[in-house]
Amino acid sequence: MHKIPVTVITGFLGAGKTTLVRNLLKNNQGRRIAVLVNEFGEVGIDGEILRGCQVCDQEGNPQTNIVELNNGCLCCTVQEEFYPVMQQLVERRDSIDCILVETSGLALPKPLVQAFRWHQIRNAATVDGVVTVVDCQALAMGHLVNDFAALEKQRESDESIEHETPLEELFEDQLAFADLVLLTKTDLVDKDTVARVTESLQNQVPPGVKIVPCDHGEINTDLLLGFNAAVEDNLKNRPSHHDHEEEHEHDDGINSVEFVLDQGFEPKVLINKLQELVQQEEIYRIKGFINVPQKPMRMILQGVGNRFDSFYDRMWLDEEPRQTRLVFIGRELQAAKVEKAILN
Repeated sequence: MHKIPVTVITGFLGAGKTTLVRNLLKNNQGRRIAVLVNEFGEVGIDGEILRGCQVCDQEGNPQTNIVELNNGCLCCTVQEEFYPVMQQLVERRDSIDCILVETSGLALPKPLVQAFRWHQIRNAATVDGVVTVVDCQALAMGHLVNDFAALEKQRESDESIEHETPLEELFEDQLAFADLVLLTKTDLVDKDTVARVTESLQNQVPPGVKIVPCDHGEINTDLLLGFNAAVEDNLKNRPSHHDHEEEHEHDDGINSVEFVLDQGFEPKVLINKLQELVQQEEIYRIKGFINVPQKPMRMILQGVGNRFDSFYDRMWLDEEPRQTRLVFIGRELQAAKVEKAILN
């Protein structure tokens, strides 16, 4: 029996992983793709976004193409959920051409790849390649660069950088594991800045790894698949800051709060409230669906910092309630305070 090739999509919150996977599913060129979405919150917003693109498998049921892991970073849930999920997919190997794994923004890539060395998995699946998605605009603004002195100074004024795994180490691990680096949001900076960021990244990735601009998740499908890297068999050449640790622990201060609200919101009014909220609270990511009054279509809202993007993805279905559903990911978030801010 053939091994199922698995492509791991990694990168920080808001880098554009879900958009990339969404576009890949829309332009699958006839490939039968299974997707594992590692979602931090319990509402499962990313899985819903992917289902919203209405990509179906051969049976015409898009639900069977998406598997969501809802109880934390994938590297922490491997033993509880990843193995049984992979067993289910392996049973369908004749109807699957490849698997995409979208990790959470705070997941270390190496523990996930190591899971493919388990005897029960390695005979059925192989990590074809690791794609790291990097936000060019964020790097251009001074976030997660090799200037550690500047990073330490930034940490003093921005506690969001604190994590059991320092974010700069996590970033380095993501780059060290990459077979390809996709540089997103290059349309938001000038060409000189793109060149400067690319040069900086090129000094951090393994020899031969290419850095490719990718705006709005649009990239040739053939570029993301078919690396044939068998990453799980070559871990010694992919160093990690945690090679000598048996396990890692995530910062308990990072949490998510979710809201399911029956009321609708005017987008501009809601975004203004959310922008005020991120100035008051340590919120790293906001995403969800918005019920816009007098609009027959569902709006998707995604925010990182003060930057918010929105679009209408599909019509509301007759059998589903028109609800607003939002997930907030941040540090020590209190649901009551967040809810008060968006409802007042």
